[in-house]
Amino acid sequence: MTEGLKTKVGLTLEEEMIFKCDLGEMKVKDCYIDDTHKDEVDMLGPNPSRMLGMAILGCLSASFIFCLKKRNLTINDLKAEAEVTIARNEKGFWRVRKIDVNIFAKIDDPETRKRADQCRKMFEQYCIVTQAVREGIDVEVNLNY
Repeated sequence: MTEGLKTKVGLTLEEEMIFKCDLGEMKVKDCYIDDTHKDEVDMLGPNPSRMLGMAILGCLSASFIFCLKKRNLTINDLKAEAEVTIARNEKGFWRVRKIDVNIFAKIDDPETRKRADQCRKMFEQYCIVTQAVREGIDVEVNLNY
């Protein structure tokens, strides 16, 4: 396997279970991960499970559009949603068990639909995040004091 591209992200504890995100060279004014389990309206940002769902959703949507562009098609109306199912595993720990994704692309023209159907068969292969999650990601953890 080749070394590939690397990107670094980080976070800093702000308070309680709220972390400020550091996206490296990407400057985002405020990005927080909130794992406080408060009511959603009181949270400063998404929890890690929602971030995983959004990462998969964003990647799949972009991959579909990328595939369409390769076929000289454009789309201006796309919506997508993901439902993240969290349940206890056999040892009793909470885990993301399933992510159901629905992508709604408005394509009215029959000829365009026919060409878009070619993407239906393969666009998921372009998605770095979804395929990595499906195959399993090697995660090495170092805890330093």
